[in-house]
Amino acid sequence: MAHKRKGVPIHGWVIIDKPEGMTSTQVVGKVRRLTNAAKVGHGGTLDPMATGLLPIALGEATKTVAYAMDGAKSYRFTVKWGAETDSADAEGEVTETTEARPTEEAIRAALPQFIGEIEQTPPIFSAVKIDGKRAYDLARKGEKVEVKSRRVRIDRLELIEVIDEDHAVFEVDCGKGTYVRSLGRDLARALGSLGHLSQLRRTKVASFTLELAISLDKLGVLTDSAPAETWLKPVATVLDDIPALALTSEEARAMRQGQAVSLLQAANRLPEMDEIQGATLVAFSKGTPVALARIEKGKIQPIRVLNL
Repeated sequence: MAHKRKGVPIHGWVIIDKPEGMTSTQVVGKVRRLTNAAKVGHGGTLDPMATGLLPIALGEATKTVAYAMDGAKSYRFTVKWGAETDSADAEGEVTETTEARPTEEAIRAALPQFIGEIEQTPPIFSAVKIDGKRAYDLARKGEKVEVKSRRVRIDRLELIEVIDEDHAVFEVDCGKGTYVRSLGRDLARALGSLGHLSQLRRTKVASFTLELAISLDKLGVLTDSAPAETWLKPVATVLDDIPALALTSEEARAMRQGQAVSLLQAANRLPEMDEIQGATLVAFSKGTPVALARIEKGKIQPIRVLNL
């Protein structure tokens, strides 16, 4: 007999302002308990030390998590000069110290070299996989960890405030896979100093912003006293940047059954796209998302059907 999933079918996004000290997995567990949702996932891990935007997907929204994780992100962070740690943040062990402190002028002059496509090595305490195992699991066991560098994209890096000679606050807009802890560490090295993150707050994930976020305490109150519409964002919220196609009732019926739709028949309803072949779009029927689809060989093929 097939196993029936426990919980209720709730579909959409809950945007949590994650508190310091909790893991992303712990937040997911708390949201699951508060909402009693049958299926829950998150749209991008935050370190326990970090606070801020953590989009939580419920039900069919879990099929769109990749679009949150692949989306651009923004952070506000504080670098503490003078000491480097093995985790590149305040939770790690200090590995080296220096008396050198950068001036505001030197900091501003160094920022342009970190904008654009840059090479970055994630901290050993990170979720990067090495031979199928998480780097942080290996590091915690005391094993030698060699993390390979990667190309990441930094769209904006701005000095916001020099608090004192030991601390400076920055904001960054970046692409998928960027480690802000590594950015702070590398910036300090480029300035002839050493440093680690003492604070980190995520302010944006894809189309989600902090204005949409609520605390776990607030979610607890809302789930007890308010309808889901007051705290639940639609599944399609994270798909705002993906081209949309309006389906006829017949096409929607076919796509819900996993069947392809003729590209020729839908051509006059397609949005303008530079590249049609292989393009991904979200198909709607009467305002409800039906499927994520891809254009292939003259057909619009559903790749993830959304049962809404």
